[in-house]
Amino acid sequence: MSLLQNILPSFAQSPAAAGAGNATSDLGPTLRPRHEIKETSDAYGVTVFVPGATKDGIELTAEEGQVRVVARRSWRRPESWTVLRRETADAAYELVLTHTNAVDADKIAAELKDGVLRLSLPKHEAIKPRKIAVA
Repeated sequence: MSLLQNILPSFAQSPAAAGAGNATSDLGPTLRPRHEIKETSDAYGVTVFVPGATKDGIELTAEEGQVRVVARRSWRRPESWTVLRRETADAAYELVLTHTNAVDADKIAAELKDGVLRLSLPKHEAIKPRKIAVA
């Protein structure tokens, strides 16, 4: 069991997106972005760092048991530009998180600002903690 599964057992990174340099047929090589996951009683908060991506380049999908983020960078190298040294690749970002159907996909919200994508993944009402009155 991974460290992430020990910390947040209902979220795990998909084996398909486990390493950098993944090859996805429609994207080509991809990079796994740095990300953080936090949990409250109402939702999971995911912060994904995607420098160079714009709102038009973000694709967020929520399927049965899976949340997938694809972020394409908008920067293009000028024709007359010669690379002397480059520390980042021109690949798209891809992050796939699996969960145990704990997320209400209809209420997912996303915001991108300065290369930081913030996701709010609300929990289903059935798994939220409840206080029960004793009669």
